[in-house]
Amino acid sequence: METLYHLIEQYGLLIVFFNVLVEQLGAPVPAYPTLIITGALAQNGQYSAALLLALAVVAALIADYFWYLAGRRYGRQIMSRLCRISLSPDSCVRQTESIYLRWGARSLLVAKFIPGFASIASALSGTMGTRRSSFLLYDAIGSALWAGLGIFLGSLFSSAVDDLLSVLAQLGHYGMLLIGIALAAFIANKWWQRRRFRKSLEMARISVQELNNMLEEGIAPTIIDVRSPLSQQDGKIPGAVTISNQEIQTFIFDGPIEEEVVVYCACPNEASAAMVARQLMQRGYKKVRPLTGGIDAWRAAGYAIDV
Repeated sequence: METLYHLIEQYGLLIVFFNVLVEQLGAPVPAYPTLIITGALAQNGQYSAALLLALAVVAALIADYFWYLAGRRYGRQIMSRLCRISLSPDSCVRQTESIYLRWGARSLLVAKFIPGFASIASALSGTMGTRRSSFLLYDAIGSALWAGLGIFLGSLFSSAVDDLLSVLAQLGHYGMLLIGIALAAFIANKWWQRRRFRKSLEMARISVQELNNMLEEGIAPTIIDVRSPLSQQDGKIPGAVTISNQEIQTFIFDGPIEEEVVVYCACPNEASAAMVARQLMQRGYKKVRPLTGGIDAWRAAGYAIDV
C-alpha cells in the first residue's frame, strides 16, 4: 500500500489522465476517487490544481471524441454496441435519445453526471451530425464541470482524504485488498443490476419470420413501435403504430383485450419493447410479444419498411 501511496504522490497526474481516459472509453473503473485523492494532494501543494483539471479534461475529450467519430462513421449501430458492453441497463439508448432530443448538444454539459450517458451521448452527437465545434465546446465545458467538482471535493475534504490514505498505508497489503474489494463490489453491483433488469424482461418473443408470415397470411396483429421519434424517422414496419419516448410510461392503447400485439424497438435485448409488453400484460392483454431483434432484425431479413 505504501508503494501505491508513493505512486499517487509521484505520478498522480498520469494516473488521473489514464483513469479518466479508460473510464470515458467505457471501462468500469471509476475516476472520481482518483480525482478526489489528487484534488486533496493539490490542496496540500503537491500538484497544480489547474494542471490536474486540464489533464482530466483532455483525457475526457480524447475518449469522447473517439465515440463522436465512431457515431459519425457507424451511426446508430455503435450506440447499440455500447449498450451491449455497458454495465448500465439496456434501455440506455432510448434514455439518451430522449435527453439529447430535448437539449441537443447542451446535454453534454451534464452528461458525465448521469450514469451510462456520457459515451452514448458522444456517439449520438456524431450520429446526429452535431457540428464538431459545438460538440467539442459543450463536451469540454461538461468535462471541466465534472472533473472540477471531483477536484474541488478533494480539496474541500483534504484532511479527511489524507487521514484515509494514512490508514490505508498503515494497513499495508490489507489496504490494497480493501481497495480491490471495493472495486470488485462496485462492478458486481452494476452487473447484478443489469442481470436483474434483464430477468424482469423475460417473456415469450416472436421472430421476424413469424411476424412476416402472419402479415402475408392476412393475420395482422397490432404492431407497436416504441422507438424514439428520431429513430422512427428511419422507417417502420408496415402498419405499425408509434409510441413516443414521452409516452412510454403512460401510453394509451385501446385495442381489444383478446387481440394479438407485437411490440418492437431498436435496443439490446428488446428492452423498451419488453417494458411496454409487460405494461400491456398488467392491463389484461394476454397475447403480447416483443419482436426478437427489433427493427434491426426485420431490416436484416429484407422485409418491407414503410418510410
